[in-house]
Amino acid sequence: MECVVLAAGEGKRMRPLTAKRPKVMLPLANRPMLEHLVLAARDAGIHDFIFIVGYGEREIRKHFGDGSPWGVHISYASQRHQQGTADAVKAARELVTGPFLVLNGDMILRREDISDLCKQRAPCMSISTTDHPGDFGVVLVENNCVTSIEEKSKHPKSNLINAGAYFFSPDIFTLIDQVRPSPRGELELTDALDILIKTGTLHAYHLSYWIDVGHPWDMLEANATLMEHVISDNRGTVETNVSLNNSVVVGEGSIIKSGSYIEGPCIIGKNCRIGPHAYIRGSTSIGDDCHIGHCTEIKNSIIMNGTKIPHFNYVGDSIIGTGCNFGAGTKIANLRHDYANIKVGGKDTRRKKFGAVIGDGVRFGINCSINVGVMIGSEAKFAPNSVIEGCIGDKAIIR
Repeated sequence: MECVVLAAGEGKRMRPLTAKRPKVMLPLANRPMLEHLVLAARDAGIHDFIFIVGYGEREIRKHFGDGSPWGVHISYASQRHQQGTADAVKAARELVTGPFLVLNGDMILRREDISDLCKQRAPCMSISTTDHPGDFGVVLVENNCVTSIEEKSKHPKSNLINAGAYFFSPDIFTLIDQVRPSPRGELELTDALDILIKTGTLHAYHLSYWIDVGHPWDMLEANATLMEHVISDNRGTVETNVSLNNSVVVGEGSIIKSGSYIEGPCIIGKNCRIGPHAYIRGSTSIGDDCHIGHCTEIKNSIIMNGTKIPHFNYVGDSIIGTGCNFGAGTKIANLRHDYANIKVGGKDTRRKKFGAVIGDGVRFGINCSINVGVMIGSEAKFAPNSVIEGCIGDKAIIR
């Protein structure tokens, strides 16, 4: 059985993090999110994958190759122009040989659910529950069959939503051929599903577990969840007077300097320098070639490759891109005084604690103050003592 993975989109809601990489290659627990999905599907017994690629496909192909390092086989089909999910599935038409699985590349699933989905009667759509169904396709189900899908409803009729995992027979391609462009000019897979709904033949499978990574702040929940079962593994150097508590992974070539205190679960990549006297709190993942320095505290954050946070800094509940540099004393706030939910660009994160989303190559002078809910574009630069609020564009220079 083949597994078709939809990985062609940029992920515009994830900007600025997707300015230089496709959404599915954003790191969670120090692996691209797409890799976690592949591993779950592999462990469910699937070994043949078809990646539908487009935006940033070179990075996907370079990382995964033919799939042999993971014990799977990966083929590729290109969707040169992102013309909708039906068009993306259609790109796999010549590569599938029988009933096949379709997975959105930007979600986290467990192998048990993938295995069970493959045992359902095709066509079958996965569903899940959420407390904000209006952000998704709202689903109604009767006798284990889908009776309605309504995209992004302002008045949702249920808390059941389309979870973006499907089990199809090749007959789906005949239905996709009947789909016409939507008002936004795309070929929507839901239009093909509507044909199945009208005939009462679209079955539903309720996932036991599902995380959608639709916005940058969703990465924090996914990151923390994936790290829950991390097993301690030290391949670096840990000096004396270092405390490693719970599960901590230290990559090859990394050094944890004296006086540092690390609370797991925590993953530290290769060739990092941590401390002296750094404090790293749980659910933090730090990429390769990073420096977390003297008297710096990091909490529940994702720090990508090559970023330096070296002197008297605080970073909480934030996502920091690659190659950033924090001046001494620069800090990120992560809690409102009124304890209200934090918004980013007017969008409610539904989080009481959230710091900032910072793109690649951002430079901060000393003693900068970054307020809650800030979004900073790639390669922005900030003068010392800057107070930073709101959304800052790519390559901005704040003097």
